[in-house]
Amino acid sequence: MQIHESSEDYLESILMLKERKGFVRSIDIANELDYTKASVSIAMKKLRENGYIEVDAEGFITLTPAGHKIAARIYGRHKLLTEFFVRLGVSQETAAAVACKVEHDLSEETFEKLLLHAQKNSEDPGTR
Repeated sequence: MQIHESSEDYLESILMLKERKGFVRSIDIANELDYTKASVSIAMKKLRENGYIEVDAEGFITLTPAGHKIAARIYGRHKLLTEFFVRLGVSQETAAAVACKVEHDLSEETFEKLLLHAQKNSEDPGTR
């Protein structure tokens, strides 16, 4: 199933908030992304209907396995790209913002090559 960039952003935010806070509610997502509560509510309904999240009676949001898979992929790309741009000399703030834009459009082949490059260049130079 094709998933839109905005849905990927929501899923990634849910994962990041869960790691940082231990729980996620719609208001947390709205605050994190600087969106209105109404916009987040509509998005959460769509994500729930598509099987990416579950919402319990208290309003706590959890990722389903399908949602977690997408969120982890996007978040992994985000972290790698941010680190890559920082190592190039880009400020942390700019690197994170650019990574957020690039993470969705990068082909799988290109991402794999960046990952291999990062792994190769993160080794201790004395061990090569």
